[in-house]
Amino acid sequence: MSLQLYAHPFSSYSQKVLIALDENETPFTLRLLSSENPKNGEEFAALWPLKRFPVLVDGAETILESSIILEHLELYHPGSRRLLPTDPKAALPVRLMDRFFDSYVMTPMMRIVFDRIRAAQDRDALGVAEARALLDTAYQWLDAKLVDRDWACGGEFSMADCAAAPSLFYADWVHEIDAAFPNTRAYRARLLARPSVARAVEAARPFRHLFPLGAPDRD
Repeated sequence: MSLQLYAHPFSSYSQKVLIALDENETPFTLRLLSSENPKNGEEFAALWPLKRFPVLVDGAETILESSIILEHLELYHPGSRRLLPTDPKAALPVRLMDRFFDSYVMTPMMRIVFDRIRAAQDRDALGVAEARALLDTAYQWLDAKLVDRDWACGGEFSMADCAAAPSLFYADWVHEIDAAFPNTRAYRARLLARPSVARAVEAARPFRHLFPLGAPDRD
């Protein structure tokens, strides 16, 4: 049975998994989560009542959360490109950077986006300000880490870069990466030029009108 991925191409966490699948040309079936595909939505809700995607189904096994999905793929569907080192010690920096992008770039970015979706009287100006400050701190920290690095953990594209691509792609839309952080800006550009990332961005392009803050006329 082929891998079944319940996801949406505009979703940042879905893109993280789609990039990893693309990197190794791993066969899978996309179960698109949209109003035009109610059956997929029903199956998805039955698999994961919290309704957070993506969700991967591999035979009788259901795998939740994007980072765990990527680890599952490395264990059970490895390709020619290793996205996580087999050596446990060498894997730790990759896992750290994966968590950094999810927790300190993706999370504050989404906090700002979700705030915009709320009714005006329910918006949290302080929370948004805190999220923007956290993004600036994350950009600054990342800028120092990226000195003399092409990718998040050095010379090889990894699971951390799969997390970085959608995180920085959308975060720069929400809170632009300042010119004071040239390494972070250049890294984002390298990510967008990577074929697997570029294909994920193109697949999501028809849905840009859904972006609550309004997608910028770039990228």
